[in-house]
Amino acid sequence: QVQLVESGGGLVQAGGSLRLSCAASGRTFSSYAMGWFRQAPGKEREFVAAISWSGGSRYYADSVKGRFTISRDNAKNTVYLQMNSLKPEDTAVYYCAADQRVNYGLSSIMDTYDYWGQGTQVTVSS
Repeated sequence: QVQLVESGGGLVQAGGSLRLSCAASGRTFSSYAMGWFRQAPGKEREFVAAISWSGGSRYYADSVKGRFTISRDNAKNTVYLQMNSLKPEDTAVYYCAADQRVNYGLSSIMDTYDYWGQGTQVTVSS
């Protein structure tokens, strides 16, 4: 069982930056691929970024590529999402998720993730 707790959300002006953190419990965190998703009001949850267990592979949605960076620190059981050049359309609740599959590629599909955090609100004002 893995528990995930996001933090770092808040209100920021367009063009600004935020860094989200996701702290995981459990000794097997370092074996999981991790992902970030987001859900804006009235919209479906969508994929943002994913990172392999080692951090050697990363995968981004086209909408955030070049602006967001996913990283992880397995010694701290934490995954990060650095968000730069934020836009009002980035406003959403951001969720981290853990994928416990082994020897599979990174996924943008919600159903492949086994554990989810409670989310953290990011609001970007224009």
